[in-house]
Amino acid sequence: MPTISSHALQAVAHLIARRMGSDESEAVQVADHLVRANLAGHDSHGVGMLPTYVRLLHAGLLVPNQTAETVLDAGALLVIDAKRGYGQRMAADAVRRAIVRAKETGACVLAFRNSSHIGRIGTYAELAAAEGCAFTAFVNVADHHDVQATWGSAEPRLGTNPFCAAVPGPDGPAVMLDMATTTIAAGKARVAYNKGVSVADGCLIDDAGNPTNDPTGFIRDKTGALRSFGTHKGSGMAVMCEIMASAVAGGQGAFHEAKGGVLNSMLATIIDLSKLGDPVAIAADIQAVKAHVRSARPAPGFDEVLTPGEPEKRYTARRLEQGIEVDDTTWRDIRAAAETIGIAAEEFDRTVGANHG
Repeated sequence: MPTISSHALQAVAHLIARRMGSDESEAVQVADHLVRANLAGHDSHGVGMLPTYVRLLHAGLLVPNQTAETVLDAGALLVIDAKRGYGQRMAADAVRRAIVRAKETGACVLAFRNSSHIGRIGTYAELAAAEGCAFTAFVNVADHHDVQATWGSAEPRLGTNPFCAAVPGPDGPAVMLDMATTTIAAGKARVAYNKGVSVADGCLIDDAGNPTNDPTGFIRDKTGALRSFGTHKGSGMAVMCEIMASAVAGGQGAFHEAKGGVLNSMLATIIDLSKLGDPVAIAADIQAVKAHVRSARPAPGFDEVLTPGEPEKRYTARRLEQGIEVDDTTWRDIRAAAETIGIAAEEFDRTVGANHG
């Protein structure tokens, strides 16, 4: 399994995005977002998504350099339709607009619709936290076959439907919860399949509805399903993410006809914490909560108690120093996808080599 520097991965992602038709600004945002996901340990949302993006481009289901439509701009409400634009740019631009509005009005509710895959939701929480804002988001995943089996069901009816919440700290989010409502993200099953390893207990069911640890059917054959986390509670959250992002925010839902793409919609709330009280006092209380949680005695098998977002920070520090492991299958898939948009093997290798340090 090759270990590749973040600089080299970012250069490859930038090259592919540019060759797909993105302008320089969009290509930079896409590459930065993908590699930051890898750095945070979320390989499911990192550069391994590039072959999917190339496939969507060929199918006309992803539109580089798209111009978003502002459907509603009314005080604390923003409704933005991305019209299948490149998700990493469209979502970031929409969240930045919402942050500006929150600074003016105290809070902003953003209904963001119909974007091609927006990637790791935590990236947008980080944008808000950097500006002293709290962030929550209900997100759905539509336009392809269902992948999540809700509580009590033997077949899928929803996407992975992420939820994210974060509050600001001195160096980004002080606490950030960023999760799929499935036990694992679909991309993590893809990574396991590419590596030829099993997934943990409780993550998958087969086409008969029975538990399985083998991701082959789910990834290769599109059978079976991911399970909701937390039995009925996680399943209920998944349903609410679907309702908030499709019915409330107005995006495409899992119940609509699918074209084989990846569409995300999101209902996000951005709150300027300085409007709620003294930011110093709020920050102190956030740290007090973290300290109280971490003061608990670790359970057997654990060295310490962590709060949401701490594992990602540790992953990032380690991978910046040591590089990012990319499994052989994923690397071959990225190279093959690059060739379909006119990037010769020599150019690909030259880009990696020139940025490997």
